[in-house]
Amino acid sequence: MAGASIETTLELWASSLRDVKGRIHTLFGQKRVAASAGQFLDGLLGNEPRKTGWMRAEAAGDPGPWRQQAILGRGRWDADALRDIVRDYALETLADEDAVLVVDETGFLKQGKASCGVARQYTGSAGKITNCQIGVFASYVSHHGHAFIDRALYLPKEWTDDRARLKAAHVPKTVGFATKPQIARRIIARAIAAKVPFSFVAADSVYGTGDIETTLRKAGKGYVLGVACNHVFHSWGKKQMVGGTAAKIAQTLPKNAWRRLSAGEGTKGPRLHDWAYLELADLDAVQYNSALTGEWTRGLLIRRNIADGELAFFSTWCPKGTPMEKLVSVEGCRWAIEDSFEAAKNELGLDHNETRSWHGWHRHVSLVMLAFAMMTVIRHQANVVAPKKTLPRLRTKRS
Repeated sequence: MAGASIETTLELWASSLRDVKGRIHTLFGQKRVAASAGQFLDGLLGNEPRKTGWMRAEAAGDPGPWRQQAILGRGRWDADALRDIVRDYALETLADEDAVLVVDETGFLKQGKASCGVARQYTGSAGKITNCQIGVFASYVSHHGHAFIDRALYLPKEWTDDRARLKAAHVPKTVGFATKPQIARRIIARAIAAKVPFSFVAADSVYGTGDIETTLRKAGKGYVLGVACNHVFHSWGKKQMVGGTAAKIAQTLPKNAWRRLSAGEGTKGPRLHDWAYLELADLDAVQYNSALTGEWTRGLLIRRNIADGELAFFSTWCPKGTPMEKLVSVEGCRWAIEDSFEAAKNELGLDHNETRSWHGWHRHVSLVMLAFAMMTVIRHQANVVAPKKTLPRLRTKRS
């Protein structure tokens, strides 16, 4: 936060914390519960390395963790209402029509079988199949910064097929099995319904295409969605006809089809890869939504690792004439959510939730999202550079 003095930054911290506590106050029926929620938030933002109930209670001066645990468990308040507050709060600072909505998942390592949604499943957080929960998240990424605006807990089939297990974890009766792409589509639909301003969605190959593509085309939104190497593409209406799997198409590309471009700045400088882009077809947007006009282009974007030549493939949809550099920058926005997961876990206790219930998970995660959004807002405000002061021009007397 080099743009602001220490004094100014501390003032931003204090005013921002009062602001967010005031925003969530109405969620709780009693002042003492609202005060406990504020202390919970203080604990997440504190210096304790583990954001457990005992640690948060000690920071709040409580004799035990019961008040902190009650916020996640016994209390009666709506975690989805908090999710919407977080979204609206973040957008007040980050909103941009050219923003990218990034959808991705992260794992929460667990022991035992009682925590809601826990199962032996693959998570990129550990890089293997292990006992964990999986949460699907949406991050809003603009040139102002990035913050989480939605989340949902994934329930494997072994959970949704066991009503007794669902009841023990207090899963609402309306919740049934949904694949991760289905969860992602619901998250995207919520953002569209809430009129969140964004122009593209980026996601990796876990979320595939199909229904998500249709949803975004109808909404007039572009996308850069990861696909598997065996995903089939075909072109039509173009001079150069293309057909076959993504991997096969990549093998047929000439050397001059590749360009070295940066997908954004990383911790070690520009994140450079070799890229190729093929426009497959131009389609009228009115085919998907009568309120839309103009032609949009369906395409295939290919990324090649400079070091080992490993390939990654992306299905794209964008207004006709969109340059490859734009699509590369959209794909590069996925780095923001990976950075957010790491920061939220290491600094704010995203994966320190001790509750086992459905509502406990969503409450804890939503409070962490609020703390993360507050940090983003403070960072943005602190880095706003004041306009340079110029000395007034002095008039000189004519002799």
